[in-house]
Amino acid sequence: MKPRTHALTRRTLLAQGGGVVGWLWVGNAAAQQAPSAATDALPDALAAAVSTFTNGAPVKAGRVKLDIANLVDNGNSVPTTVTVESPMTAADHVTAIAVFNERNPQREVFKAQLGPLAGKAEVSTRIRLATTQKLIAVARMSDGSYWQHTVDVIVTLAACIEEPA
Repeated sequence: MKPRTHALTRRTLLAQGGGVVGWLWVGNAAAQQAPSAATDALPDALAAAVSTFTNGAPVKAGRVKLDIANLVDNGNSVPTTVTVESPMTAADHVTAIAVFNERNPQREVFKAQLGPLAGKAEVSTRIRLATTQKLIAVARMSDGSYWQHTVDVIVTLAACIEEPA
């Protein structure tokens, strides 16, 4: 009797590929479920980071747009843009923009200081994301008010998963 060899055929490749796609689809479907009122609140560590930035002041939704892909293939370099609706005049302008994350080793992703001479309240950069998580952009206005936008991002290839020193 001849020993049976396992050659990689097109049929087995398609079956295995279908299994991997099914596994990824089930995992992403669970991550994309609509948030309930209980899960809509920010996690404690993320809320604490935002509260530190705002010195405990209330944060309103609106005026800020965090532009980032909802599905990120590689978390090592993710293009991110934060835009704030503001006339950028001496009387009404953005003084700071900060982005925070839920699951990276450090909660603060970046912080930028702006003034009326910036002309446009927009900051673009590339960030690293450890895994699927919630991001929040917060803008401080010249009148002392704070505005925010929250986005859920799915990351398929994680980055920065090492523990901070």
